[in-house]
Amino acid sequence: MAAAAERTDELVREYLLFRGFTAALKQLDAEIKADREKGFRVDKIVDQLQQFVQSYDLAALRDYWNYLDRRLFSRLEDVYRPTVNKLKTSLFRYYLIHTVQTGRNDKAQEFFLKQASELQNQAEWKDWFVLPFLPAPDSNPTFATYFSRQWADTFIVSLHNFLSVLFQCMHILFCNPVILNFEAECLRSSLIQEENESLRHKLFALQAESSRMKKEELEVEQAVVHHKLPAYVANMDRLGDSELAMTCSQRSTAHSLQSRGGFLSSFLSQSKKGPSRPAHPTGASPTQTGSMLLGKKEPTNHQSAKGKEGTVSCKDGKSHFSGLVAGESSSLQQRQKRLQEHGKERKELLSKGTFQGQSAEKKTDISTAETEPCSELHAEQAETSTKMPTSSAEAVGVRQEQPFIVLSQEEYGEHHSSIMYCRVDCSGRRVASLDVDGVIKVWSFNPIMQTKASSISKSPLLSLEWATKRDRLLLLGSGVGTVRLYDTEAKKNLCEISIDEDMPRILSLACSPSGASFVCSAAAQSPISHMDFSAVSSGGKSMNQVPGKLLLWDTKTMKQQLQFSLEPEPIAINCTAFNHNGNLLVTGAADGIVRLFDMQQHECAMSWKAHDGEVYSVEFSYDENTVYSIGEDGKFIQWNIHRSGLKVSEYDLPSEATGPFVLSGYSGYKQVQFPRGRLFAFDSEGNYMLTCSSTGGVIFKLNGEEKVLESCLSLGGHRAPVVTVDWSTAMDCGTCLTASMDGKIKLTTLLAQKS
Repeated sequence: MAAAAERTDELVREYLLFRGFTAALKQLDAEIKADREKGFRVDKIVDQLQQFVQSYDLAALRDYWNYLDRRLFSRLEDVYRPTVNKLKTSLFRYYLIHTVQTGRNDKAQEFFLKQASELQNQAEWKDWFVLPFLPAPDSNPTFATYFSRQWADTFIVSLHNFLSVLFQCMHILFCNPVILNFEAECLRSSLIQEENESLRHKLFALQAESSRMKKEELEVEQAVVHHKLPAYVANMDRLGDSELAMTCSQRSTAHSLQSRGGFLSSFLSQSKKGPSRPAHPTGASPTQTGSMLLGKKEPTNHQSAKGKEGTVSCKDGKSHFSGLVAGESSSLQQRQKRLQEHGKERKELLSKGTFQGQSAEKKTDISTAETEPCSELHAEQAETSTKMPTSSAEAVGVRQEQPFIVLSQEEYGEHHSSIMYCRVDCSGRRVASLDVDGVIKVWSFNPIMQTKASSISKSPLLSLEWATKRDRLLLLGSGVGTVRLYDTEAKKNLCEISIDEDMPRILSLACSPSGASFVCSAAAQSPISHMDFSAVSSGGKSMNQVPGKLLLWDTKTMKQQLQFSLEPEPIAINCTAFNHNGNLLVTGAADGIVRLFDMQQHECAMSWKAHDGEVYSVEFSYDENTVYSIGEDGKFIQWNIHRSGLKVSEYDLPSEATGPFVLSGYSGYKQVQFPRGRLFAFDSEGNYMLTCSSTGGVIFKLNGEEKVLESCLSLGGHRAPVVTVDWSTAMDCGTCLTASMDGKIKLTTLLAQKS
């Protein structure tokens, strides 16, 4: 209730100011200042009562309690009346004890003079009228309890809790104005959005699972090798080159068509329908099947007829095939020869490795029985059918080991120059992105990708960070020594503070998880700062080897609290990161040193030389027992924070993951960008890491036992080098952001597969 009332007061004040009702605004401010209900702030009401007690203002104390009774307590049910009376009695006793403890017996006697008519008939006050006249009331058994610190604290806490519960139930006691219902509407809208998000992710997961299963079925169907039909199979009508063969084919048209149809159907069905259906019925040999297809029993002397087939002449053929039966026999023999040749070619196509030797032996043994090729063909097809599902299953097994399923990948293309920063807010609903032209975009991606706010900075911007508590606010660090607080909903700058004129570059900002403060890294101008983003060649390493400061600022007052000591000398701090509770801060500097600060003592707890060259990016591990760093030397190193400088693991990363990032153009032009934003990010359990690459983000599995990082998934989708990444785990489905030098940002939604 207090938050809603305060927010409503702000809205009314803003509306009156917008309308120009200055007199009404002054009256409103005066009324709010004299508000006896203190904006329903329990702590302020209790403080007001204690202030009256400490100033011995009995009349004001009675008047204020009577006001609360008329305004609030009188609306309660009768069952709560004894509780209210007990609190009133305890309040007056608290006042009396305070007067005695401070030696103001005159105030105690005044209390009984003014309250005698009201209290003399109440049994709980019968023994209290002698209190001002006792020499040592704190040792009296009747009053000793009330002089203890424990009783006073218990009373204050009880009063605080009672008022808190009362204000929580204000909507029951009073008919709230409609304007105060916005908080409930916002909560209801937020719950609906969360439910929609959950249902959307479930739908994506089901669609991905359905698509994966369909793809697997299709791959299993395509796993059986498809071969092009031999020419003689495609032209089965040409059983011979001679006129005699054509005549014989015409005489046995019915039998030929039936045989050809049966053979082709059995061949194609085996190659398309999958490996589980055999080419022949169980219990029937290939020879018997061929006989059934031809509709006639095979003759026993077809082998000798086959031997003469090659040398038969047209004249001999006419005399030999004088009858229909002889024509059918010749057609059958030529059919068997084609089957034999087809079996031989089929085996050559299907045979691999050790089957080549067997195929060569089969070539030399052409004069064997005609039933043999068909039997061998059937056996080889059956063997292929049993092998294909196995290999397909193995492929599916490898796919199932992938730790993530890509549900979707969308592109945000509102930027027209290289991205410097791209960060998701704490709620995982909005993204803030900053490019080298100083264009800031705040956009949402749920349920649709939509730009919420856009701003162009007149001065160059070098850093960006979300505020943690009020996640509608952005911290923006410039190149002219200022930090701005930008309201993404009101779309305006709330305030702008100057850091240091001598150190105008604000290289890094980090807001503590509590939201009470933020750290700011300021550095002097670099002599090669003009090469930050475009140059002919990358050149000049260690561009930040200049003096720097690390400052702590209060978020509410926007005033500097302190300056951290940087040993051995002040140096530019490139990157900063808090742990989960804000008690530790890790920084990476241009001198290659990683520093760990104790935020309770506000001092450097330990530091060590981490990289040859600058430190570009640092992050705490999932368990916060180690920190990870990426440096100019291309190393990705894990450090133990309990022992200074102790390496847990070390990996070499390609230059496309660590920078400087180079985008080549026509006529030898090169655009060079030094690392600014986050170069790596972890999943929700810290087992996988997202990094930059030339074509998109790459996810690696973190395993301290291995000496090389294991690449698990390439997100892809970019045509220019990716320069910064982020991985939001606020939702059930992880959201990966990859931003590149062409201004494109890819948003990839991942679903983690549970092992």
